[in-house]
Amino acid sequence: MKYSGWPEPGELVVGEVDEIADFGVFVDLDEYEDKRGLCHISEVASGWIKNVRDHVREGQTVVAKVLEVDESSAQIDLSVKDVNEHQRKEKIQAWKNERKADNWMLIALGEDVADERYTEVANALLVEYESLYDAFEAAAIHGEEALDDVDIDDDAAVAVVSAARENVSVPYVDVTGYVDLESAAPDGVDDIRAALQAAEGNGEVPDGVELDVGYVGAPEYRIKVRAPDYKTAEDQLETAAARARDAIESVGGVGGFHRDRHEDDE
Repeated sequence: MKYSGWPEPGELVVGEVDEIADFGVFVDLDEYEDKRGLCHISEVASGWIKNVRDHVREGQTVVAKVLEVDESSAQIDLSVKDVNEHQRKEKIQAWKNERKADNWMLIALGEDVADERYTEVANALLVEYESLYDAFEAAAIHGEEALDDVDIDDDAAVAVVSAARENVSVPYVDVTGYVDLESAAPDGVDDIRAALQAAEGNGEVPDGVELDVGYVGAPEYRIKVRAPDYKTAEDQLETAAARARDAIESVGGVGGFHRDRHEDDE
């Protein structure tokens, strides 16, 4: 998606070197419609520069920092030397992500989608998310719930979620904890089994979260949670352990939760 406005001073932009002159480099800005910037020779690289072509080439993709913007004269001054390697890598990755998101938008809305329709849906997503990529990643993880506050129609929401879940590789984290469950009742085995079933959630586990309960060695049982981020994973782990503990204690048993296996079980 290309923006129709102007970049802001201090912003990092991605562009392609379009023309090289003795005094500097002209760069077509990839993220902005019909916008071109100039990187003066003094801003191409640190130190004295004998030949600009020793540092950049035509057709090269570069990351530059916006120094000044003069809309009245349509002039954008850029600096390549003010961008360090870490910033360059981060910006390139974000730029690649947005190119992916552009493709996902076309998958969701159709290759022949009208520009007005694309812009309408994209702008609505950008009101709630920093980037289209973030919106699709959230949709892949949380489904239509991620779009509850986005001002788009139901057809678009369903299409975005479908495209996201078919194309977005969601990062996951794993956390593990342990519950101790004991019951002295005659049917204590059944009580423990019921507590483990309670830990599994009985359908209460949110979309995007995987929860597995396994046997370690009585009275210890393992709970493994896979989720999109650590906060969600930790919350779901503690919630699952609480369900198991409440279930066993409700029938007179004893329950406990800890993060590491007992040493004598190693």
